[in-house]
This record gives sequence, structure tokens and C-alpha cells, in this order.
Amino acid sequence: MHCRSCDSQVSITAGTIFHGTRSSLRLWFQAIWWVTAQKNGASALGLQRILGLGSYETAWTWLHKLRRAMVRPGRDQLSGEVEVDETFVGGVEEGGGRRHVGKKALVVIAAEIRGRAMGRIRLRCVRDSSAASILPFVRQAVAPGSLVVTDGLPTYAALPNAGYVHQRKVVRGSGDDADVLLPRVHRVASLLKRWLLGTHQGRVERSHLPYYLDEFTFRFNRRASRHRGMLFYRLVQQALAVDPVPYGRLVGGSKNPAPQDVGPP
Repeated sequence: MHCRSCDSQVSITAGTIFHGTRSSLRLWFQAIWWVTAQKNGASALGLQRILGLGSYETAWTWLHKLRRAMVRPGRDQLSGEVEVDETFVGGVEEGGGRRHVGKKALVVIAAEIRGRAMGRIRLRCVRDSSAASILPFVRQAVAPGSLVVTDGLPTYAALPNAGYVHQRKVVRGSGDDADVLLPRVHRVASLLKRWLLGTHQGRVERSHLPYYLDEFTFRFNRRASRHRGMLFYRLVQQALAVDPVPYGRLVGGSKNPAPQDVGPP
């Protein structure tokens, strides 16, 4: 394409995730349609087979580029009443206590309370359960002034000073299990682990896990949509707004450090 203002040749894919691709946009759109049409997500092997791509590496690269487009820049924060809690991805390790991270990944979950139902969600990998790790997530994910419902972890005691109304539900001594006191975040945690194990066979490297969380969030928040075409349109629209990501950055991950394989959740 010729730019009239600077008199230079410009590609229509410049500045998008399609930048530098050797494949046709039609094939990319077929990939996006297939990804958004799969209720339980898409694996690289499945994408390679359905499109007849030459290598698994190409399918893996395309999926990771699309996952980076699943977070809309400047998306709205959660609001109203919001449950927040953490969960481990990677199974149980002996020793270290219930909140010991070890080789597992710690994921913070925020879920809107909508009566007895659930609204939108947000997920993020964090280093540990300290206030320095969790409070920045809450500030980014939840609008100030919202009611934040948590368990009794002391980390959340700082929420009122951060501009939130805080409601603690302490599991110990309550007579109820955690999934009764905070049902929405525990439901999300269960579905997330089932999705990682079912669609991806649990083989997700921790350095790439944040982008799988983005995909899960994208799908979950649009779970009630009856129009696959709108999901396709939304992902294409966001793909045009995301900067290109070189292959080296795709392979390296990550919004959060940690190179180990998470393994079966």
C-alpha cells in the first residue's frame, strides 16, 4: 500500500499481530473463526490439523499471537460486589503450608457477584499471596468504591485504605467450606483447571500461563453469547489494536517470571 503523506510503501498489516506473516489474511481469519467457534478452546495440534498448517510451531505461534489479542486495551474494571481469592495451578506439593507456592503457579481470581449468578471475571498470575503481589491486581481489576469480598487472609486488610469496601468471610470456625463462602471464585478455579487439563492436557509452561488465563477470561466473559460471528468480529478488531509480537518474545513468555512447566492442575 502506498502512503500519500510520506510517499512510502506501507503494509496494511503493519502494527498488528499479522505483521510480517507469510500466510494470507484469509487463512488467518479461518484460524480466528475456528478458535472462537470452539466452546472449550483450541489446541495448537487441533489448529494445525484443521487448517493444514505445515508445522506445529506455526499453529502454536498463531494461537499465542491471538491470545495476546484477547485482552482489550483499556477494558472496563469489575464493579459492584466482587469476590477475590487465590488458587494454585499445578497440583499439591508436600510441605510448605497451604499458601506455599513452590513449583506451582498462584493465580488470583476476581468475579463479579450478580445476585446468585456471576458477572465478568479477571485472572492474574502473582508471585505470592503478599499485599505487594495481590493489591496491584485488585486496583487494576476492580473499580474503586466496589465491595470486595475475600477470605480472612491478612493481605486483604489493606483494601479499605485502597478505596474499597471490604467484607471478610473467615472459613475457620464458620462451619462452611471455602467454596460455600466464596462460591464464584471457586467455581472459576475449578473450571480453569478442568479447561487446562482437558483442552491442553495440563501441559502449560508457567511462563506462558498468563496468556492462557487471558484466553480463559475472554471465553468465560462471553459464555452467554449466542452469536459466534460477534466473537470472531471482536477478536479481529482487537487483533488490529495489539502491537506485533516477535517469535522470540512469544517463546520466552511472559507477563510474570517462572520457567517451569505447570503440569496437570
